[in-house]
Parts: sequence; structure tokens; C-alpha cells
Amino acid sequence: MAAEDNNKDTGQRARGYHQIDIESVISVEEVTRQAQQLGRGISLEQVGDLARNAPYVTIENLNAGYGKMEILHSLNLQVSRKQSLCLIGPNGAGKSTILHSIFGFTNIFGGKILVGEGDDKRDITAMTSSEKLKTAGIAYILQDKSVFPNMTVEENLWMGGYLMDKPQRAKETAEKIFEKYPRLAERRTHQARVLSGGERRLLEISRALVMEPEVLLVDEPSIGLEPRFIDMVFEILDDLQNTEGKTIIMVEQNAKKGLEFADIGYVLVAGEVAIAGPGDELLENPEVGRLFLGG
Repeated sequence: MAAEDNNKDTGQRARGYHQIDIESVISVEEVTRQAQQLGRGISLEQVGDLARNAPYVTIENLNAGYGKMEILHSLNLQVSRKQSLCLIGPNGAGKSTILHSIFGFTNIFGGKILVGEGDDKRDITAMTSSEKLKTAGIAYILQDKSVFPNMTVEENLWMGGYLMDKPQRAKETAEKIFEKYPRLAERRTHQARVLSGGERRLLEISRALVMEPEVLLVDEPSIGLEPRFIDMVFEILDDLQNTEGKTIIMVEQNAKKGLEFADIGYVLVAGEVAIAGPGDELLENPEVGRLFLGG
């Protein structure tokens, strides 16, 4: 009751998801309920239009989850080569489950996951994570704290090529990465534990590049970082997409930053896509702004 009285006195209201500068915060359950009213899913035609009708990664009617629990329900997703897609939504919506499903960390109850274009399109649904990394060109960049702290920066990069037939190939690729990112090269003999938060994230991204993937699954790239490092990480991802031609699918808790970056945005609610559109259009959507952007 006191909280309600305070809200009345100050005139402040809950303004969105992940906001902390207000007296009261909309519960996840309430965000979910209101987000479900944004839309009733997206059509396959709309999915295709957003991917320019030339998808490189395709998810068709996917039902997936953990154990016997289904988290994703008849989910469809398409993103083309050199495109980026950002998944936003409340906690528990299934955003990371999409990344896990693409990479092989979930149980698939129905549907398909395809990678490639034209005659080279492959069904990777039943592949193991190692097969997806080695033969399908899909790399998963985990959330923070996935580096090996007692190994050097150089050794961490070599670990990124653990599936390569010849260890020398990993070392050669690591040298190319050092050429691209002098900041890492300067610290190649340092243990990873001494790196700053931004440097660790750069190392995590770089380690995933050793296998020379075509698709990057990026889980919460900004989590735990200072603003200056967040900008650095998104500049790196922008370069990987637009200079090196990588396809990027990301989950980002900083919805505004994610949608500013991505070509496509999906709002996920209760394992389904409630609304989708170009990232800049979702930024201008007043309901998306109210629930997820604090506006």
C-alpha cells in the first residue's frame, strides 16, 4: 500500500522493462500480458519479407525446449546472409532458447532448422553442436565469463580451433585475429583473468571467429559492460556483419541498443513471436517503447 501511495504522491509510473529509475516496476508477468496484446504472431510472408526473401538461416514451425518442457511454440524465423536479427522480450520468453535450439542445446519436438541458400541449403536440426560449428559454420558466443582465466589470450584463441584437424591451422587463424585486433595482440601473453570486461568480450568474440563461421549466435553482448565497452562491442559486431559478411542472431537485454544495431527485431513473448519488423521501426513503436525501452 505504501508503494501505491508513493506513486500517487510523485506522479511516477512504471515505464518499462529493465528500468530502475522509477518508484515501481512492471512485473515480468504484467509485461508478458501486455506484450501479448502487441500482436498475434507474424505471417510467413512477413518473415520472408524481413529476410529479403533470401534466408540464410531458416526456422520452420519449431517446437523446442528442455527435458519434456516445450518453450518455443511453432516458431518461424528467417534471416539472410549479412543480416542481423535481435531478439527482445521479457525474462522467460524463450529468447536464449532460440539460440540454444539453433546450436543444438535443446530438445526439438517438431519443426526444422535450415542453413544455407538455394541448392546448398542444409537441414541441421539433428546435428550436434560440434557438427554445427565444424561443418555448418555456426558459432555461439556465450554470455560473459566464458574465457579460460588461467590461460593466456593466445591460448584462449587456440582453444577456439579445438575442432580443427590440425592445431597449426588454429594458430594461423589466431595470428590473423591478432592482426585485426591489436588490442588483443598487445596482451597475447597475458592471462585472460587480467583483461578488462571489454577485452574479455573481445576475446570471446575472437575465439568464436577461429573456426571462421558464417553465422554468429550472440547471447547478451552488452551484459555486465561499462557503456564505453558496450559501444566497442557493437562496433566490432557491425564490422563483422558489414565488412566480413557474417549473419548475426543475437539476444540483447539492452533492447534499445540491440534494435539500433539490428536490421530485424523480433519481440518474443511466451515462446512465440508477438511482433516483428525492421529494428528502426520497432524503436519507433510506442508500445514496444513503453514496455521494453523505458519510453
